[in-house]
Formats: sequence, C-alpha cells, structure tokens
Amino acid sequence: MSRRFAIVDVFARQKYAGNQLGVVTDATDLTTEEMQAIAAEIDYSETTFVTGEPAGGGWPVRIFTPTEELPFAGHPTLGTAAVIRDQLADGQPASVTLDLPVGQIPVDVRERDGRETLWMKQNDPEFGDQIAPEEAARVLGLDPGQIASTYPVQAVSTGLPAIVVPLVDRGALETIDLDRQAYDDLVGDREAKLVHAFCADPREADHDVAARMFAPYYGVPEDPATGSANGCLAGYLSHHEYFGSSTVDVRVEQGYEMGRPSLLYLEADRAVSGEIDVEVGGSVVPVARGELL
Repeated sequence: MSRRFAIVDVFARQKYAGNQLGVVTDATDLTTEEMQAIAAEIDYSETTFVTGEPAGGGWPVRIFTPTEELPFAGHPTLGTAAVIRDQLADGQPASVTLDLPVGQIPVDVRERDGRETLWMKQNDPEFGDQIAPEEAARVLGLDPGQIASTYPVQAVSTGLPAIVVPLVDRGALETIDLDRQAYDDLVGDREAKLVHAFCADPREADHDVAARMFAPYYGVPEDPATGSANGCLAGYLSHHEYFGSSTVDVRVEQGYEMGRPSLLYLEADRAVSGEIDVEVGGSVVPVARGELL
C-alpha cells in the first residue's frame, strides 16, 4: 500500500534552507516499528506521522528521529501543521491543533515581516538544575572563558528539555567542536539531551541571537533549526531578563554553520500568575510531495 508524504523546510525563507521535515499524511495503520523504520530511511532530524482524523479538537501526530520517538519537537509541530492545513484540513484554517504526547499544541497563522508565519504556543517553561560552566565548555570543546559568566548554564523545558548555554560571542559559537564523550557524560543521567548554545552576536543586522543545537543522543549531531530548544531559550531569556526585561521578542538565526540558514521568532512574557508564556514562530516552505511504496 502506497502512502502519501510531503517534504517541507521549516523556519526557512526559501527552499533548501531551514530544517527539513518529512510528513507522512496517512499513517493510520502503521505500527510503531514501521514508523521508526521510515524515519530512519528518510533520515531527517525528525519525520512525523498523521495517524488519523482530528479527535477532541486535535490532529493525532507522532514524531520520530532516526533513532527514537519524541513527545514533542518544535519544527515538526510547525511543519506538520502547515501540511495538514494545506493538504488535509478544510479551507486552510487560521489555526491547526496537533494532539501530541505532551498534550494539544495549537498552531496559528499570522503575518510577520510580510510573510505568512506559523506560531505555536509551547508549555510553560520549567527550570532545572544549573551546570558548571567548565562542564559545558568541555562538552562544546571551548575554553571556560568562552562561556558567558553573567548568566547560568541551565536545563529548561517547554516540552522537550534542553541545556541552554550562553556564550560570550559568535567566535565561540562558530568554533564549537562537540566532545561526544563529555556530552554523553553530561546528559547520561539527565532528562535534557539537547545542548543549545547561543550568543547575542548574530550575523544579520536585524537578528538578535545566533544559536546552535546538538543532540547526538537522538541521532542528530547538529540541527539547523530547533523550535523546542528555542522555546526553552525564550523562557530562559524571559526568566533571567537577558535583554533587560521579562518581555522577549527576538529573531534567532540558526543553521548557518550547516549551510541551511534559518530564522526563528521567539516571544515570551511573564503572566500575572507568574508563569511565562512562550511562543515560537517561523515560515514553512513546501519542497516535495510523493508516495512511500
């Protein structure tokens, strides 16, 4: 039985940039093992599977890396919502809700910088343990002095935990050389397996932050655009008032070192309740459609 699939580039402003995503749109009767095998065959950082019609307001979706299933990931959420909106839903709705293992994630469409942009509200951030700068430096193959001392290295989660690492400048960001043994030692007994390094020293004049994300545990040596980790970063920037306020509205560039330049929009603010509301946005560019035989 053939199955339809689509390829889109997420957090991209043109084709063949951003983060690639495969979306299998009729995966109702696929087994977990079959989905994992397809994700390994496609070999993008993630592949998603729409496993049925919407129930309870959300489209059921599962997300797989080449090696295992994830409860949530950012660019697969936006990319899958774009495919559902264009190919499965009636009338290209202004909002699409995905039903993921972490809960229902709504994705809204609105204009930003003159482009159609998809936005997802992530879970309220949870802040975990702080990690010694020297330990983070070993993982990234940097000198301890290249880790910014003003703010902590800290685990943060808005659905998929990430270790957020502030760096002093883009020179440090560009010279990262991940030490796999040090990485394994760091994440081995932690829930957070993503290492997200950033600095306020971007290449583009209208950007605010440059970032890189590493997750070899999930079979992703480096990711060109990471919605989940940048959601964690948005919460971190708000919580620590990195830009002088708990209100965050920034543009993040990622993927330049990989030849896949990406742009992510981050918004965050502290609610009256004290929780931090986080949204991540970006554009989705269709690339291909086909059939799995």
